[in-house]
Amino acid sequence: MKIKSMTAVFGKLTGQRLELAPGFNLIEAPNEGGKSTWAAFLKAMLYGIDTRDRDKKGYLADKNRYQPWSGAPMEGEITLEWQGRDITIRRSPKGNTPFGTFEAVYTGTQELVPGLTGADCGELLLGVGREVFERSAFLGQSGSLAIQSAPELERRIAALVSSGEEDVSYSQAEGRLKEWLNRRKVNKSVGRIPQLEGELAQVKASREELEQLTGALNALAAEERGLCRKKEALEAELSAHKRLAQRDLDRRFTQAKGELDRVQADLDALRKEQARFGPIPHKEELKRAQGELAYLKALEPEIKQGEEALAQAEAELEEARTAARDDRFPGQTVEEAAESVKKAEGEYAAARKNAGTWSLMAKLVPVIGVLAAGGMVVLALAQGDAVSFPAVLTGVLFLVFTLALGVFNHSQARRSRAWGDQVLDRFSVKTPEELEGVLEDYRARAAAADQAAQQVRLVREGLSDRQARRENSRKDLFDFVHSFAPEVKDLFGCSAALSRALNLGEREAVAHTRLEGAQRLYDALKAQGGQLEELGAPKPEVPQRTMEETAALLGTAQADLERTGRALSMALGRQKAVGDPAALAARQEELEGELERRSQEYQAISTALAALKEANAQLQERFSPELNRRAGEYLARLTGEKYTSLSLNRELEASAAGAGDVLPRRSLFLSKGTVDQVYLAVRLAVYDLCLREHHVPLILDDALAAFDQERMERALDLLVELSNEEQILFFTCQSREGAYLARTPGVERVALNS
Repeated sequence: MKIKSMTAVFGKLTGQRLELAPGFNLIEAPNEGGKSTWAAFLKAMLYGIDTRDRDKKGYLADKNRYQPWSGAPMEGEITLEWQGRDITIRRSPKGNTPFGTFEAVYTGTQELVPGLTGADCGELLLGVGREVFERSAFLGQSGSLAIQSAPELERRIAALVSSGEEDVSYSQAEGRLKEWLNRRKVNKSVGRIPQLEGELAQVKASREELEQLTGALNALAAEERGLCRKKEALEAELSAHKRLAQRDLDRRFTQAKGELDRVQADLDALRKEQARFGPIPHKEELKRAQGELAYLKALEPEIKQGEEALAQAEAELEEARTAARDDRFPGQTVEEAAESVKKAEGEYAAARKNAGTWSLMAKLVPVIGVLAAGGMVVLALAQGDAVSFPAVLTGVLFLVFTLALGVFNHSQARRSRAWGDQVLDRFSVKTPEELEGVLEDYRARAAAADQAAQQVRLVREGLSDRQARRENSRKDLFDFVHSFAPEVKDLFGCSAALSRALNLGEREAVAHTRLEGAQRLYDALKAQGGQLEELGAPKPEVPQRTMEETAALLGTAQADLERTGRALSMALGRQKAVGDPAALAARQEELEGELERRSQEYQAISTALAALKEANAQLQERFSPELNRRAGEYLARLTGEKYTSLSLNRELEASAAGAGDVLPRRSLFLSKGTVDQVYLAVRLAVYDLCLREHHVPLILDDALAAFDQERMERALDLLVELSNEEQILFFTCQSREGAYLARTPGVERVALNS
């Protein structure tokens, strides 16, 4: 097989095309330039994408990793040469499945390639499955050159190196014999003999169960027939009930139709009567107008009472004002009267004070005069006769003076008391304490007069308000009534017009309500299937049971019948599941024969397995000579004959030996550069054994990046030599490979755009 071109919408590739030569293809691109993406694309085109793979921590499944960065659907095309003809393979999405659509056609004719499908494309073209292709045809950097364990790869290599034939190996034969042995007797889940024994027991149990099921089926069938007859009788009875119910429904429907016609006629008559008047206001407005009329009627006695109350209040006001007049406070307000009383109290207090002073002087001055006169006489007598007379005379004169002064003071005291009494007489009281009582009495009578005046104002205002409301209400009422009864001239006429309008409105509302009710009943009965009653229709016979009783019995019968039917169906299903009696008998005989045969086979296979193990003991001593030989030849080329042989154990771990070495050295004891050469030799040897006969392209992705210049040149020489027969895709991010191969014939250089 040779790849000619690849076109990809895959990961970072957005429709790029790669043209390839049949031999050595040197594909240069920087890191992140798409080399690994092209390699992954080739594998996906050949083997598809595993849609069952899921993302894990630190890992992206290919279906997500290689979703086109552009957002376009994942698709691709490869043109290759196979079996002497060019074919084109195309993959595109199917719904949400990447590469779900597959097409393989002959290039140019577009005819489908027979037998080539999306599931087996890679295995059919390359001769190996995905696992072997990944681990042999793909070579990456350094450690990735190592062969990873893979059951299929190990099987193929082991077969080739042990027997020389890919399809024949001890491990395969041993596995097959063990598989055959296990198939016959290990446990119930694997061994055929336990399975046969179990199945035989089941067949015997099934035959016994069939006998029991046959009796149960007969009993259930008889019960079902009886229930069917009962159900039919009850259905006929229920049908009679329904006919009676329909007859009653038709009767009520006919009555409802007559009532609907009558109510409609009444409503039409009311509408004709109403047409004689103007448009009647709404019921609520009429009710409000009646309320306004009642209010007007109620206002009249209130107004009359108000007038009477006003007259009474005015009379009480006049009486209170008369009572409030007082000659002691002529024309004075309460405040002025208080000032008068306060002034009188001051005058009385001053008069009493003056009277006290004058009275004290009237008593004290004569005493002083007597004492002074006596003193003078005593003094004169003490001095002798010469001065006694003038002194006595002076004393007598002073005494007379003081006595006269005392009489004057007494007179002044009497006049002051008379002045105070005049102040009290002016207010008609005996004591000054009575003045406050006189004032309080005057204040109370004045307050009563003010209260009477306030009451007159309140009564007059209330009366005026009622009179104004009467006039406003009367005007509004007449304006409203004249809208439909312009002939009305008084309140009596208003009352009559309102009553007539309300009566018509209420009658119409009642008629509307009756009409709606009659219409609903008519519609409901019609929806139930009601029809006009047929005169003379025969009346069905009335069953003995009620309709509810019949329906309940029918429901029970139906439930019993369904239960019996389910039981019968389950029994029939179980009978069918158990199997045909004749087939079970034949199967029992067959199982007994096979069980005997398998038991004999088990003994024979056990004997064969023991012989095979003994025969393979010597074969293991020369395991993998062919792989070792080829890998050693490649290693000698790569190392310049420094290492001439290479050996692999069963796990494909390598050991190398030089020409003079006594013992081979394991890869752990070799330099890193030599280890890389060892594993490249092993990968090439594996490729020879597994893939070369199908001419599978060899793909190297920076596989020589860790090689020094000398090792690189030897490796490239070997790969160029191999490319004479096989197609090689050599991806590299370095320029040294291209520089070395610049003048090498047969090398096709391909540059990738990053």
